[in-house]
Amino acid sequence: MAVVCAAQTAPNPPCGAGEVIPAYPDVGRAPVVEVWEREGLGGKWAPPDCTGWKDPGFAMLVVTAGRFRVAGGGAELLRRIGAISELQGIRYWSTTHQSWRTLITSASALEGASQRKDFSAEELSPGRTVYFQQEDNLTGKATYQLHVRTATAERIVFDTENTSAMKYLFVTVFHPREMQTVYFLDRESPDVWRFYSMTRTGPKASSLATGHDASSINRAVAFYRHLAGIPTEQEPPPVR
Repeated sequence: MAVVCAAQTAPNPPCGAGEVIPAYPDVGRAPVVEVWEREGLGGKWAPPDCTGWKDPGFAMLVVTAGRFRVAGGGAELLRRIGAISELQGIRYWSTTHQSWRTLITSASALEGASQRKDFSAEELSPGRTVYFQQEDNLTGKATYQLHVRTATAERIVFDTENTSAMKYLFVTVFHPREMQTVYFLDRESPDVWRFYSMTRTGPKASSLATGHDASSINRAVAFYRHLAGIPTEQEPPPVR
């Protein structure tokens, strides 16, 4: 695992001119994860236009880049993205407890306020916004929206953000729309896809949610592994 916990160079996602930062590792290698904090780049960072984020700055920014093989192409990736219930049970390495822990304890697609079956690949058409509910082991249950920007055989771009507050020990750590992630998936060859994600917490996020780089890296890799079809508790963990 290549990890830079205090990256200095600003990230550059795969949506414009210039070199992608961080660079993609070779297929079969662990993903690269870089973390930026509020005290460094966070106060002055202007999001690239392709992120869709309008407000500048962040409390924490976590970027993951990887390559993986997938049979079934874009249709299979859309199926995995829409299979919200399969998020339940994904695991990550807890540096606090020094053990594998369940990250997502429950997850369900939503239709209004009611649970529904997973979204099909066909439902995740460009421009579509869907909603889901997810409960994790720290901030409890929250509602999220998932917006599909691009969905073709060669490229998938989608983003997620919380639409309800997220709390830890009864304290609100993220207000609505303060936990945002954008994903870029690009087909490189018939069965190889490039993965690039950016997750930011808003600049006004609680200090309780910052300064935990190792935990943030391990959680980011758990989601990467899930989408890539890799067992989420595969040894070794990204950061022990």
